[in-house]
Parts: sequence; structure tokens; C-alpha cells
Amino acid sequence: MSQAAHQRPRAERTRAAVLEAAEAVFAEKGFAATRLEDVADRVGIRRASIVYYFKDKQELYHAVLASVFGGLLEKIEAALSLPDPLPARIEAGVAAWVDYVGARPSIARLLLREVADATPGRRPAVILHTQPFFDLIRRQVFERDGGAIAHLAPIDPIHLASTIAGATVFFVAAMPALVPDRALDPVAPEHLAAHREEVLGIVRRLLGTKGPRKTRSPSKRPSGREA
Repeated sequence: MSQAAHQRPRAERTRAAVLEAAEAVFAEKGFAATRLEDVADRVGIRRASIVYYFKDKQELYHAVLASVFGGLLEKIEAALSLPDPLPARIEAGVAAWVDYVGARPSIARLLLREVADATPGRRPAVILHTQPFFDLIRRQVFERDGGAIAHLAPIDPIHLASTIAGATVFFVAAMPALVPDRALDPVAPEHLAAHREEVLGIVRRLLGTKGPRKTRSPSKRPSGREA
């Protein structure tokens, strides 16, 4: 085995550690306030070691966004590619979005940072990484189910997407700071499950669809008098 081949696994591990640390730091501080030294300290390496993998902060930031949004795209695409009717696939995509943010809450803070740092004339970096989602929706919804869309309540896709994304981003990234007395952990399983059901309810109302029917629990059969 060559020396390069022997070192590759370690190099890959270091690169992955840099990306993980950078994701956390960028989410905490935003792009402008983050220094490569901050990321290096989080990993436990020298700043020069980061430049070996990423030539500058801009390249590192885009690598983080590509990792974060690439993972989300895979989840959404899997949901929208199901052989189910369109309303069910839309709900699966929404649930995948909520669950992904719950598992990787940095995406919510990164999105808020991008919005907060936006200025006239500055094209947000995140736009480069969200375009594939629009392409996915076009393929899996409008081109695949153009006829089915006519049976849904008319709503602008941008309004629907902003309602879904905005609700979850704000719930995960902002609510803990706004209600500190409640010690809210939005990604705790019970809170995330409740939020998911609320968002799905909103989607059903906006699209004019019905959710899955609730069945009576077998353990709660009525007594003879109640029957």
C-alpha cells in the first residue's frame, strides 16, 4: 500500500471533522464573524491544516452548505419519488423536512443567519444550494403530477414553501430564545412530533386535502353500557 493510500482515511476523517466543526461555528456566529481559527480550535488542529482542505473561508462555507442541503435534498427526493398519490408524497416530503431539521438543527440557524446578513446587492450564498430543490419540485410535482395539481386548492408554491420552511426554522432556531423560561427543546422527540403534526395540518388545510383517518385503539373498546 502506498503512503498516500495509507494516509487517505485519516485525511478524510480530518476533512469530515473540519466540516462538522465549521457547520456548528457558522451556525452559531454567521459567516462574517467566523474565523478559520475558530474552526481549527473546535477540531483541535492548526489553521494551516484547514487551508490544506479548503483554500479559504468562502470555500469552506460553501462546502458546509453543500453538505447540509445535499443531505436534505436526498431526503426530500426520496419522499417525492414514492409511488403514492401526490398529496401523500407532499406530506412525506414535509415530514422529511421537519425530521431532517430536528436531526440537524444547524440548518435552521444557517438559514436565519443568511437572511439576517442579507443586504441589497449581496446574493446570498445559500441560493446556490437551494436551486436543486426547485428543480426537484418541477420534476416530481409539476411534470409528474400536473393533472393531480388541479384537484388541490390553488395556492402559490412559494407561499406554501415559505409557510412550511418558516414555521420549522422559527420553531427550532428562535423559540428557545424567545421563551427561555419554558426551557424548550424543540428537537426533543415529543416536541418535534407535535410540530410535525401541526405543520402537516397546515399543509392539508392549504391544499384542501385530508389526513390519514384515525382509528380507535383496540385497547379502548366501549363497554356494553356505552355501546
